[in-house]
Amino acid sequence: MKIYHKFLLYQNKWIYPYIHRALSVMTDITYLASILMIVGLVYEHGFTISAAEYHQLQHLYHGVWIVFLLDMSLRILLEYKDTRRKFSKLTWTLTGLLFLTLVPVIFHRPEVDGAIQAAWDFLNGKLYHVVLLLVLSLLNLSYGLVRLLGRRTNPSLILAVSFLFIILIGTGLLILPRSTVEGISWVDSLFISTSAVCVTGLTSVDMASTFTPTGFVIIILLIQIGGLGVMTLTSFFAMFFMGNTSLYNQLVVRDMVSSNSLNSLLSTLVYILAFTLVIEGIGMVAIWSDIHGTLNMDMHEELAFAAFHSISAFCNAGFSTLPGNLGNSLLMTGHNPFYVYISLLIILGGIGFPILVNFKDIILHHLRRVWHFLRTRHWDGRHFYHLYNLNTRIVLIVTFLLLLVGTVGIAVFEWNASFAGMSMADKWTQAFFNASCPRTAGFSSVDLAGLSVQTLLLYLILMWIGGGSQSTAGGIKVNTFAVVVLNLVAVLRGTERVEVFGRELSYDSIRRSNATVVMSFGTLFLFIFVISTLEPNLSLLAITFECVSAISTVGSSLNVTPLLGADSKLLVALLMFVGRVGLITLMLGIVKQKKHTKYQYPSGQIIIN
Repeated sequence: MKIYHKFLLYQNKWIYPYIHRALSVMTDITYLASILMIVGLVYEHGFTISAAEYHQLQHLYHGVWIVFLLDMSLRILLEYKDTRRKFSKLTWTLTGLLFLTLVPVIFHRPEVDGAIQAAWDFLNGKLYHVVLLLVLSLLNLSYGLVRLLGRRTNPSLILAVSFLFIILIGTGLLILPRSTVEGISWVDSLFISTSAVCVTGLTSVDMASTFTPTGFVIIILLIQIGGLGVMTLTSFFAMFFMGNTSLYNQLVVRDMVSSNSLNSLLSTLVYILAFTLVIEGIGMVAIWSDIHGTLNMDMHEELAFAAFHSISAFCNAGFSTLPGNLGNSLLMTGHNPFYVYISLLIILGGIGFPILVNFKDIILHHLRRVWHFLRTRHWDGRHFYHLYNLNTRIVLIVTFLLLLVGTVGIAVFEWNASFAGMSMADKWTQAFFNASCPRTAGFSSVDLAGLSVQTLLLYLILMWIGGGSQSTAGGIKVNTFAVVVLNLVAVLRGTERVEVFGRELSYDSIRRSNATVVMSFGTLFLFIFVISTLEPNLSLLAITFECVSAISTVGSSLNVTPLLGADSKLLVALLMFVGRVGLITLMLGIVKQKKHTKYQYPSGQIIIN
């Protein structure tokens, strides 16, 4: 080896640790700058600020801009090979857009009118700078959150903490002066934020008279984030925009979104976001087509109303901007399509993203068969019996049965009661709508406190079961309910294996399902007991209904939520959080996991009779 080669080798070994340390410090500074950028924007748009505060915020944005420029420049100059490998094409695009902000700094504004001057003004404009810095801040924080997975941190704990973090941010945003008409207490702000992020729909205040359009925008953003899942969004941003992540990170994210393999991980995340946006977009158009010109709104208000309720329905949130929720008198006459569209959005959001992906595969399969026939004039007559996977079959069948039983049961018990005076079409539409809402949506078109006891019992069981796994819905999930019922049937029939559709259910699925049911009953009993002690004036049925609605992230109530004290509201908010994160997920994050042992104890029998 030549002398100068040795010199370069030793020089790199001596310099590289310092470079790595400097970049690590720069990364931490960039995280802090990202947080300050978001806080600054919230302060600017949430409060009425003075001219001096406005100039201070501009200095803050300028400082964040310098930090991002330094971070990108140092990474390109000092670690170009690693940066080139890690950064995706979109990240390089954003980097290029960031460096374009130097154009107004280096060059003076052109004196001649034209495209060049317009481009200079655009690059020097506040909108371009703020939007670009906000996007970079969100992507940077998303990548940092996913990097935590690489530190062998408990994924269940990270999932729970991420939801808690968004809830606290939402609490701060909703308490801002511009978010409400006359202010709101921190307990109510925390309650509404938790209800929105956990896509529940329980409200401790009158939504229509409390929140401004800014407040409703914050609420719908919290609903969208909570419905998709914090880790789903952050993982998508980190992998799609920020480049490669570690293998361990990808394995953890794969388990969170139930992807079949690492190769399909990014595509699964894309499908989740694409399905959400497409279905919500179609739902928005359908809702607007029905309410157009009937609610005394202008075009802008109608589109905002349609978008809000489409997102709220698909995410199974149950929030509405109308006084009286969806029982408003303007909607109750001549708007049956509206209630059907809302119900269909609730069902699509509640069956689960894995099933929507399975639907996509089935549709593509049939389209390929049609395309093959058009090209060759020969129909592919082969039959495929496993296009619908086991999870899809179980969820669709149980969902159909629950909707059928719920619709018929509510129609029978409320035909001449709450539905009295309606036409037959209205009665069946309302029965179907009210059977869909307990699937953790929480909208209401009639006063639930006026329903019969039998209908309320139907509501309780439908709320407790909820929707499908990996969906925007809550409850113990129809997957869990189906497995528990199939296991019960197997026990009664005396068979050792639980079989369905030519498949044997795994032992782990049965154990987790039974554990979920037991934990659900135990948690409900504890909270009902405590809240009934704190609220002795409320009936046990109303408290039970409230607790089941909270832990199942439904949002239906017997009008007792505003009557709860501060302590009870905090307990109900905790129930909503537990229900959204998931009992099993939350306990896995708290309880220390026991290591697998290679030995096995002798089996023992316990008398069960």
